[in-house]
Parts: sequence; C-alpha cells; structure tokens
Amino acid sequence: MPQAEGELSKPISLPATGVYSKGTIDLLTVYRDLESIYSEGSSGALATFMGIARSTSRRGKRVSEVVMEAYVENAELTLMSIVSEAKERYGLTYAGIWHLLGSFRPGEPIVLVASMGPRRREVMEALTEMVERYKREPALFKKEVFDDGTHEWVEEP
Repeated sequence: MPQAEGELSKPISLPATGVYSKGTIDLLTVYRDLESIYSEGSSGALATFMGIARSTSRRGKRVSEVVMEAYVENAELTLMSIVSEAKERYGLTYAGIWHLLGSFRPGEPIVLVASMGPRRREVMEALTEMVERYKREPALFKKEVFDDGTHEWVEEP
C-alpha cells in the first residue's frame, strides 16, 4: 500500500553490529537501509567505509580468493565495544560495523562501517577510528589464496 503524503514510514531494522556468514546479510542492502535512520533529520552527516576483496596482494601477487574467519565470540564483543565507544566519544547518533565471514572473490564486499551524527568532523573522525580499530582488535583472520594455488595469512600493519 502506498504511503500517504506526510505519513512517516516505519524505520527499517538494521542488523546488529557483528560478524555474519556470507549470504546471511547483504552489505549493500544494509548500506541502503541506513537511510531509514538519517532521513528523520537529527543527523547532519553519514560516512561509510566498505572493505572489498582485492585482486592483488600487498606484495603484488594475483589473488583468486579471500577467506575470512573469526573467533566469533571475541570478534562480536570487540566490534560492539568499538561501536559503543565511538558513539560515546564522538556524540554519534548511530554507528555500526558488519563483517562477513566466508570465501570472497575479488570485488566482493567484506565489511561495512557506518558513522552518523550531527557534524561531519566528528562523523569522519569516528569512522576513521572504527576502521583502524576493527582492522587490529577483533579476532578476525584473513587468508589470501593466490592464482598459483599458494596462500598466505594476512597481518594488518
């Protein structure tokens, strides 16, 4: 049924911050659904980061597959802590981190980080902090499988 003019639509429920098996959530849908939060008007800025599987390693080898694994309990608690601390520190109206687990071809999204708040400076600073922290703190493990059949576990700098 079409929405009547002036009638507010029911907000869409976004998945909780956490790790998800590939196929259980769609990061592009989560990205689009962020509109249900900012469209009510209390936020002046939204910043997002989407991490995508690369086709070339840092050493220049061709990557055919990226495999993400996690110690799920640790990763979920850590991601929730990162989000909670960023919201408090930067006065955000919303923040979230959604990380997928499984096997990814180059070009497929693996992680989405969102920061939303009244002012752009705080939103951008929070996004940068959340991205840097999710890369080092949770028990998330990335393996790159190369075209030649070899593989390497990747440590973030």
